[in-house]
Amino acid sequence: MFAEPTLADEPTPEMTLRNFASVGETESVRELINSGVGVDAQNQFGKTALMLAVETNSMKTVVLLLARGADVNKRTVAGCTALTFAAENGNSAIMALLLENGADITARTRAGWNALMIASRYGYTQLVDQLLFVGADPNVADKDGQTALIYATKNGHTDIVKLLAKAGADVNVQDKSGSTALTLALEKGNRELARILLSLGADSQIGNLEVDTNANLVVGD
Repeated sequence: MFAEPTLADEPTPEMTLRNFASVGETESVRELINSGVGVDAQNQFGKTALMLAVETNSMKTVVLLLARGADVNKRTVAGCTALTFAAENGNSAIMALLLENGADITARTRAGWNALMIASRYGYTQLVDQLLFVGADPNVADKDGQTALIYATKNGHTDIVKLLAKAGADVNVQDKSGSTALTLALEKGNRELARILLSLGADSQIGNLEVDTNANLVVGD
């Protein structure tokens, strides 16, 4: 994550607001907003006070900023939103609040990641459940063709794999390298997850050829 730059020569009110938000100084944030400081002013990376408060799990500040009209779907230069930062942090309470305030579950970073992919990658089962409950599409792929299911598989998050499959995730989707969740599980040596994927309908004949032999062995076990 990018830290807010500190410029001793000309600290603007907007910069001060972001700095206070990033450390959870809620009352100071309130005073600055009351004085007319723009709540959605962005730094050089495109981060707003709301995003910085989300990053540091400053719940009271997040509540205040949303109540004072902060744009929940503002994007950074890299395409991140407050929701994608919440997904990275694993804070279910903040994620719920953002969703209640209209956070866009379809928002994607420039790399093609959405909140569901991020939460799946880091193993935040509760967040994945929250996002699926409000309609997040488990089959969206990033620029490399990788879905939330593939990210969960690569990182060994079995419970999330099951959740995603139950929600309709394609267990046989291939990324741009030709890998499937099954071949990736086998490459990681995770035979237990490979068996689970097979039970969920994974096809051992789909995917990288060099891994197919191992997949067939799993089928025969």
